[in-house]
Amino acid sequence: MINYSLPDPSIIEGEDGYFYLYATENIRNLPIHRSKDLVHWNFVGTAFTDKTRPAFEPKGGLWAPDINKIGDKYVMYYSMSTWGGEWTCGIGIATADKPEGPFTDLGKLFRSNEIKIQNCIDPFYIEDNGKKYLFWGSFHGIYGTELTEDGLSLKKDAPIVQIAGDAYEGTYIHKRDGYYYLFASIGRCCEGLKSTYTTVVGRSKNLFGPYVDKKGLSMSDNHHEILIQKSKEFVGPGHNSELVTDKKGNDWMFYHAVSVANPEGRVLMMDRVQWKGGWPFVKGTSPSLKAAAPKF
Repeated sequence: MINYSLPDPSIIEGEDGYFYLYATENIRNLPIHRSKDLVHWNFVGTAFTDKTRPAFEPKGGLWAPDINKIGDKYVMYYSMSTWGGEWTCGIGIATADKPEGPFTDLGKLFRSNEIKIQNCIDPFYIEDNGKKYLFWGSFHGIYGTELTEDGLSLKKDAPIVQIAGDAYEGTYIHKRDGYYYLFASIGRCCEGLKSTYTTVVGRSKNLFGPYVDKKGLSMSDNHHEILIQKSKEFVGPGHNSELVTDKKGNDWMFYHAVSVANPEGRVLMMDRVQWKGGWPFVKGTSPSLKAAAPKF
């Protein structure tokens, strides 16, 4: 695994047999790593250069990319913000012909002050029943809306719908056996050993909710099930990736956490997600120190 800071991971399998992982990092231009086994990763470059990086928020950082294959293009949705810039931040789009890039920035999709929703970061794209959708949000509600067929614009006159309360960010939705599972993070992400980030989940029969916990209480009222929480060795486990299924049918999730022994940055973590009674769980409800590797 990678032992330097690589938070907010997003992953995709390329046509060349490699998995490609994208993340926030101190590098300004979104680092890209690749692996054939999800365990051993190599740095292959950045999505942008200083000349090609987005600029709609001139002093902004690039955060929390979400990578997807739409048609014959690799499409990356990204957040751009300054710390605390909750009304000027926004979500943009870039495309590439190959997962390793180079990516061409297509610019801003929208900003918080344009759609009057605070802190529009952490995008997540999903296709469902032949339509394309984008979800986003950070501690001021989780929202979603429909996109155009190419995934590059908001669909005209499509409503923006709130699907979860103000406790969450880092949304990811997974469809399985007739349910939609809304994974998200609660707590503080970025305060070193004081970080309280925790990965949670709820489920719904419909993409736009209502999402509920095991008792039927709504995520709109900030109710959920805990998936991964802190341990003695790691704190702040959160902002999970897409689930990746190996050849044995096992599901794996990436996320980040802060090592108690080496608390600089937020290191990349991976755990197996198992299922029981229609709900996902991670063994021990905390980051694993040792586990069997995925099979490919």
